[in-house]
Amino acid sequence: MKTPESLRSARWFAPDDLRGFGHRSRIMQMGYGPEDWAGKPVIAIINTWSDINPCHAHFKQRVEDIKRGVLQAGGFPLELPAQSLAEQYVKPSTMLYRNLLALETEELIRCHPVDGVVLMGGCDKTTPALLMGASSAGVPAIYVPAGPMLRGNWEGQTLGSGSDAWKYWDERRAGNITPVQWLGIEGGIARSHGHCMTMGTASTMTAIAEALGMTLPGASSIPAADANHVRMCAEAGRRIVYMVWEDLTPSKIQTTASFLNAITVAMAMGCSTNAIIHVIAQARRAGCDISLDDFERASRKVPVIANVRPSGERYLMEDFYYAGGLRALMAQLKSLLDLTVLTVTGKTLGETLEGAQVYNDDVIRSLDNPIYDEGSLAVLKGNLAPDGCVIKPAAAEPRLRKHTGKALVFDSYPDMKAQLNRPDLDVSADHVLILRNVGPQGGPGMPEWGMIPIPQKLVEQGVRDMLRISDARMSGTSYGACILHVAPEAYVGGPLGLVETGDEISVDVAARSLHLHVSPQELARRQAARTAPEPRYERGYGWMFTRHIQQADAGCDFDFLQTDFGKAAGEPDIF
Repeated sequence: MKTPESLRSARWFAPDDLRGFGHRSRIMQMGYGPEDWAGKPVIAIINTWSDINPCHAHFKQRVEDIKRGVLQAGGFPLELPAQSLAEQYVKPSTMLYRNLLALETEELIRCHPVDGVVLMGGCDKTTPALLMGASSAGVPAIYVPAGPMLRGNWEGQTLGSGSDAWKYWDERRAGNITPVQWLGIEGGIARSHGHCMTMGTASTMTAIAEALGMTLPGASSIPAADANHVRMCAEAGRRIVYMVWEDLTPSKIQTTASFLNAITVAMAMGCSTNAIIHVIAQARRAGCDISLDDFERASRKVPVIANVRPSGERYLMEDFYYAGGLRALMAQLKSLLDLTVLTVTGKTLGETLEGAQVYNDDVIRSLDNPIYDEGSLAVLKGNLAPDGCVIKPAAAEPRLRKHTGKALVFDSYPDMKAQLNRPDLDVSADHVLILRNVGPQGGPGMPEWGMIPIPQKLVEQGVRDMLRISDARMSGTSYGACILHVAPEAYVGGPLGLVETGDEISVDVAARSLHLHVSPQELARRQAARTAPEPRYERGYGWMFTRHIQQADAGCDFDFLQTDFGKAAGEPDIF
């Protein structure tokens, strides 16, 4: 147990010297007195609110709720604003900046007089970024999820973030929706603060944070607009103070067993494909050896039991919460989980699941009545992706899970966009669409461009799914037969860069294979003739990014931020 004298913040505030005088006098300058901080844990609240992030629009108030809880438990709360990665607005991709937020989080904690930290996030990349940074910093930490927004509505129909945008956009392209109707969809699909209410990347990653034991039990399922979310924030504020006294750090919670639990839960949820990249990065920051193989093993034994779009048939996260939420889903998975792992509550996972119940068994299914017999994701390998790639089989038309077709190649997003609407485009529903040079370095930042739109002429014929392959990512709210995260990416010389239009490609999801029907000799000839692309950046953050970013199969972290890169800086000197 910690004592007041052993608090990290005491290094700043306790010494009877000139430097201690400077720290105390300056905090008194802000109106605080010794009774505010003396002998109390200093709690940083890292807040990713901004005026342009709708997922976090309520954080301006929620931070006050967290502060209330910290004060109630005898702590001293300090809000530290951090970069806000608004998924909808940041270009070319928030993925370009995930590691920057992780680095900022780590350094905010390390350089300030902080004993514990509350992490406020929810929008796609904020959850992994905040947890990565807190793991590296090593002080007690608890995560507060933003919560999903309320379900959308348009003309009496329930709308889901992303999923229905793609669906109705195709109908508009086909001429089945008017501009007036489209405006109604725009105004109805996102009608409260909070992140996407489908099982997209945001809901996936906050649920994974809970499955890891880094949130309060049930926290990830609470809708952002629900009063229970306010109470959860206050409770997180109280709990972090006790975690400081208990010295309950992320390393005691985030073990290999915890990450394997998180992968199991993710598979059962019908998770976003982005989960693979983020979980691998988080695990490596925590010093745990997690790889694509762990996802593949889980995918073979864990069925999808959350009936939530896009993998599910009809429900959204609000329905999931009313059905019992993540605690109820994990209770269904008890036989597949390590229940002995520790959580931020100081209790084991098994203890936190006691009393969890399913209130709607169509939303949260049993293991013997799944939505999809295998896990949400499948890892494929072959001569086109020697280091692996990923597909979400449950979200693809069954006919495309085993398919052979001719490639139609696009070398860039502008090239693809210019070609897809051509009425004379030589394409059929059996073609395999390829978008390349859009990976971690090629994008740059691996944008969510992997859900390649169906060509206009095929949309008009009623085609709604095709086999698509890319070294990019796709939104977790998306659906379709999209093979993503091809590693290594084309931009750095991966085999995807050698494909030519007309080449034959086969995918067999059951066999976990992706094969380009071109001889090794011909591929070697093409590789020898390949010209390296021009650098994306010659200065600034982008320059650093392209020199240190890892490939998708390694989690796209910076090599110099991983645990095994070298000795950490440790505690700062105070002179």
